[in-house]
Amino acid sequence: MEKRKPIITRILENDKGGKIVLSVLFIIVLYVCLANLFIPQESAFYISTYTVTLLGKYLAFALLALALDLVWGYLGILSLGHGAFFSLGAYCMGMYLMRQIGDRGVYGNAELPDFMVFMNIKELPWFWYGFDSFFITAFLIALVPALLAFVFGYLAFRSRVTGVYLSIITQALTYALMLAFFRNDMGFGGNNGLTDFKDILGFNLQSDTTRVSLLMISFFALFMGYLICKFIINSKLGRVCIAIRDAESRVRFIGYKVEQYKLFIFIVSAILAGIAGALYVPQVGIINPGVFSPLFSIELVIWVAIGGRGTLYGAIIGAFIVNYASTYFTSALPEVWLYALGGLFVVSTLYLPKGVVGIVTKITTLRNQNKTQKAANVTA
Repeated sequence: MEKRKPIITRILENDKGGKIVLSVLFIIVLYVCLANLFIPQESAFYISTYTVTLLGKYLAFALLALALDLVWGYLGILSLGHGAFFSLGAYCMGMYLMRQIGDRGVYGNAELPDFMVFMNIKELPWFWYGFDSFFITAFLIALVPALLAFVFGYLAFRSRVTGVYLSIITQALTYALMLAFFRNDMGFGGNNGLTDFKDILGFNLQSDTTRVSLLMISFFALFMGYLICKFIINSKLGRVCIAIRDAESRVRFIGYKVEQYKLFIFIVSAILAGIAGALYVPQVGIINPGVFSPLFSIELVIWVAIGGRGTLYGAIIGAFIVNYASTYFTSALPEVWLYALGGLFVVSTLYLPKGVVGIVTKITTLRNQNKTQKAANVTA
């Protein structure tokens, strides 16, 4: 009797690109963790805590890009509002971290965060209850984005809104949420958002060991998110989703309930985006309504397009490339960066529809063809 392969091996069996990207990331994360904790600061091989935090932020963004690629690359839904799901997950984590401050805030109020005391709010709003528990918060990090995705997706997909119209509606959704969260009376810190976090699960957020732990958790979340997406794509569900992307009317005609497939994938994508937001907040140390900005969601689309839409691992590559470039150019050439980002998107859309992954695949194919031709010539 043939021995059954482990599930991870089966999921990644024919995914050479994914295995390479995840393996390289694992090696980088492992080295960064060890170099930060065990190599002296005066050594050339030491990795600073700032770099640890930066890499953790990139991993959270990579998970967000993965979530978008699931719905855009394999279902054909160009969402310009995925920043909303990311932000909701981030705010859930931020609310938990604010509750953990207790009486260590500026005003010393054990029940109310500082911004509520400053705004003369007398009691904790009802929607803040439960965020003093990490387990309830973890549940809400997935539930809140999922509920928004369910309500929005149910109404939009049932009405058969597709294409550019759906993209515009998703952008309007995140813009409306941004305006709402900017209001001080919403109870989320208004323009300043949530910040000044102290610890998570009793561990000091400023310590190196906590930062390294968050980095490793971010990689694990990205790895699990990739496996979930790949498992879906390899299944019958995934094949139906690809068929919907390529010929929705034909799939509907042969009897599939297209709206249900769209809604399920949309909710899964929203949950992954919410988890990415929750990982982002404790590492960056702040969350404000600016993350709801439609510009952020558009940048997210650019990450996926540059990396390679419809490949999953291409979305991860694109997130790292664009965010690293953003980190460098916003400090070196801040006035040029947005124009360069727009130019990259135009070039990738017009001339590189499969992004960086497409370039690498084409080069590899040409190289293999040349090797085959040379071998044929030698044989002849």
